[in-house]
Amino acid sequence: MRSVTVSPKFQVVIPKDVRESMGIISGQKVQMLTYCNRIELIPIKPMSEMRGFLKGIGTDVEREKDRL
Repeated sequence: MRSVTVSPKFQVVIPKDVRESMGIISGQKVQMLTYCNRIELIPIKPMSEMRGFLKGIGTDVEREKDRL
């Protein structure tokens, strides 16, 4: 687990290996969530990069007999 220091301006630096593994670039937006006493940062990807990310997902859904 990595630790970072909060600056006097309440800024933190995301470590290089984390940035590279998540594909975060300068100027990219991230979503910040608080959950169970922790902070989570989620990179926001442009829609153009989202094309095909569900490739191979199963689309067969069993339906109830009374549904069309």
